[in-house]
Amino acid sequence: MSEASPLSAPPAPHLSDHARASMLRVDQAGEFGATRIYAGQLAVMGNRHPDSRTIARMAAQEERHRAIFDRMIAERHVRPTLLAPVWNVAGFALGAATALIGPKAAMACTAAIETEIDRHYGEQLDALGDSDPELADRITEFRAEEQEHRDAALASGAEEAPAYPLLAGAIRLGCRIAIGLSRRI
Repeated sequence: MSEASPLSAPPAPHLSDHARASMLRVDQAGEFGATRIYAGQLAVMGNRHPDSRTIARMAAQEERHRAIFDRMIAERHVRPTLLAPVWNVAGFALGAATALIGPKAAMACTAAIETEIDRHYGEQLDALGDSDPELADRITEFRAEEQEHRDAALASGAEEAPAYPLLAGAIRLGCRIAIGLSRRI
């Protein structure tokens, strides 16, 4: 048995079909939740605030992500999360509530969620290695857009929202809980 040279790449991890299905299920659920959050924000803010255009652009990207994950779920015969009705209501309520607090709170919501999604997608990419190039390519592409959303939210004053550390921490915790539940249910 020969040793790998220090310059050679480690072998790709072997992921079970179940693990990949779990990734797709949680990613599709997350993108669906994001579309609902933005819908709630826009329902409250309408087109009257300068950040509405930014939110609408981010919402369109999230809808595209969701549609791609929907297609991948169908092609791979993966069961979507059973919690979609919960994420539908919870996402809209979170978006509307943060927008009611104010535009900076709506942006704080985006910054918090996208920070958590960036971490989540990074973990998935590490786990995937080169074992599923199609899924890894999509996650890489979507991760870059999620990072853009976070950066746009921060540039729009997310950290100036009332009680930002508390608000962002609570939203990030909720996001981690939603990810964990959607993996399994």
